[in-house]
Amino acid sequence: MADNSFGTLFNVTSFGESHGSAIGCVVDGVPPNLPLSEALIQPYLDRRRPGTSKFVTQRQEDDQVEILSGIFEGKTTGTPIGLLIRNKDQRSKDYGEIANQFRPGHADYTYQMKYGHRDYRGGGRSSARETAVRVAAGAIADMFLKKVLGSDYQIRGAVVQIGPHAIDRTNMNWDERHNNPFFCPDAAMAKQWESYLDGVRKAGSSAGAILEIIADGIPVGLGQPVYGKLDGELAAAMMSINAAKGVEIGGGFALSGIDGSLASDEMRAGNSLETPTFLSNQAGGVLGGISTGQQIVVRVAIKPTSSILTPRQSIDRDNQNVDVVTKGRHDPCVGIRGVPVAEAMMSLVLADLLMRHKAQCGFDLS
Repeated sequence: MADNSFGTLFNVTSFGESHGSAIGCVVDGVPPNLPLSEALIQPYLDRRRPGTSKFVTQRQEDDQVEILSGIFEGKTTGTPIGLLIRNKDQRSKDYGEIANQFRPGHADYTYQMKYGHRDYRGGGRSSARETAVRVAAGAIADMFLKKVLGSDYQIRGAVVQIGPHAIDRTNMNWDERHNNPFFCPDAAMAKQWESYLDGVRKAGSSAGAILEIIADGIPVGLGQPVYGKLDGELAAAMMSINAAKGVEIGGGFALSGIDGSLASDEMRAGNSLETPTFLSNQAGGVLGGISTGQQIVVRVAIKPTSSILTPRQSIDRDNQNVDVVTKGRHDPCVGIRGVPVAEAMMSLVLADLLMRHKAQCGFDLS
């Protein structure tokens, strides 16, 4: 299996399966002298960890990260950083009945047809379990960006819709995300989601979600105008997340339905050429594939969890019709735990593009 690496200069290669002994990654390209420890990474993983509420999978994993290499005396050395997270609560027997069946909505069929051999336990390599190491790697990227960009920089993510129920943006309070299990910035909607997901869970079904990830304090100039576009890199990163089926940058799809006079972000002079005043941000902080210095805004559509108790029609490896019931422990809304994953992917993209920008444009040749 190829293509297990992400990034150019700030590069992550992940490994491991849902029910293997461990998952992990190698983070390469991290500059030396960045303060780093397991204790600094762990809070990022705790936000994604399973079993934290009845609205996520009840698989009990503490997701304790181990640093295997690349650190000496509490700082990065510039060499590859090896990270390991051991799996402790596998229940492979839950998947015995689907060893020869293809679960609808999952990668079972495509993996079997592509490789001729698949790990059916929890989805193997295609499981969202793999995203834990992305969060660990993203933590390093986030710490690097904080060190380089300063206090103006931050990345924040929230769930802004579950099923058909979207937040009221007039009630939006980013601090409210810490007061409910949904990463929801609207206190009233969080209570509505609780009732809605209780019904979905008891019915043996699942719900989709929309995530919104915002980056502040990003300088002008990140990204390339053709193939290395910032918005293209962000879209690819978000679409690599399990169950992601759509990505919007800024105004996104809604821009196709408004007048051109409203779609562009007009500008007025600021204190300097580097700090103009934009009168709107329909572009989501990206013009021509390059960051504008505005807030970067990305939304990700997450489909309903495919692992549900409701019988679904499918086929097996003998090309016979079957009804599949997916047992085990699954998220009624996988989008909830997708927030820290999407934040991590944005951190990784921005760290990589910042290094690429500095490599090309960081020299004064005037």
